[in-house]
Amino acid sequence: MTFFRPSFRHPDLPPNEAGYTRRDYEGGISTLCAGCGHDSICNAIIQACFELGLPPHRVAKMSGIGCSSKTPAYFLGKSHGFNSVHGRMPSIATGANMANRELIYLGVSGDGDTASIGMGQFAHAVRRNLNMLYIVMNNGCYGLTKGQYSATADKGSKGKKGGVNALESIDLCELAIQLGAGFVARGFSGDKQQLTPLIKAGLSHHGLSFIDVISPCVTFNNNPESTKSYHWVREHSEATNTFDFVPFRQTITTEYQDDATEAVTLHDNSVIHLHKHPHAADVTDRRQAIDNLEDHKAQGMILTGVLYVNPASADTHDILNTCERPLNSLSETDLCPGSAVLEEINAAHR
Repeated sequence: MTFFRPSFRHPDLPPNEAGYTRRDYEGGISTLCAGCGHDSICNAIIQACFELGLPPHRVAKMSGIGCSSKTPAYFLGKSHGFNSVHGRMPSIATGANMANRELIYLGVSGDGDTASIGMGQFAHAVRRNLNMLYIVMNNGCYGLTKGQYSATADKGSKGKKGGVNALESIDLCELAIQLGAGFVARGFSGDKQQLTPLIKAGLSHHGLSFIDVISPCVTFNNNPESTKSYHWVREHSEATNTFDFVPFRQTITTEYQDDATEAVTLHDNSVIHLHKHPHAADVTDRRQAIDNLEDHKAQGMILTGVLYVNPASADTHDILNTCERPLNSLSETDLCPGSAVLEEINAAHR
């Protein structure tokens, strides 16, 4: 059997503001299981980048090992990419980001790649507030090794093989908030209407943006007793808010129908409009964000949407006061400015 992507596109489909068509953001044919939530996330990434008008060659895709880490091959085929070893994507992204801050960094990982073997790497990338969008495709199991429970599988959840998970789960969103991430959200692969603007907001945030996307594994973990299944998530999810993301270049107009609205302005003057119920938690308050997650967890509910935003977050370059130019553009004169400059630096530390 031969699989191929149709080359025909309707000639009247409009390009985005940067002059690119949606096809410019696509990648190869997916080899994932039919119905895998990861494919839906890939489509949301393609749509978000197209709507933002990002030049594909300015994006650097990073991933580790796992079903999720295969997905960068399926989107942004004209961008840079690096597939690292298991759990080590954050350190590769850190090195690339330090060398060239002008690229847009998009890290894709899984619950095993991040919450197990890569936990230490994840924690330090977050606490350094690396300027990147970090997406975890979370299915609660190890799909490449026949469906064993991962560290994010909820206690009491039952997989397709019938065994009940007896261990406590790791909530990556809570951990990201505690460690200092400036933008934290949770989405569901089956809700593209919510997921696409979440990705757009994450890409526009200055600092580390973390999105945990529940993405059911249709082969090993999609039975009704699994808390990561399509059925369970649809029945037990609640959105923190509905929202609009308005890039700075667009006219900022929107309509509000909910009881309360909060506008959060990001570094580039893009605006997130959050439409909330009157008693909803303040997403700019770290303590309230964590309490809100715990309250819903106690009710057996999954909270989705924007969970926490710090509009004034500083990224690693701001914190360390690093060079603004890419390192490969520095000349020998820049790197070796002479003894007088060295003496001045030494004098500042005496």
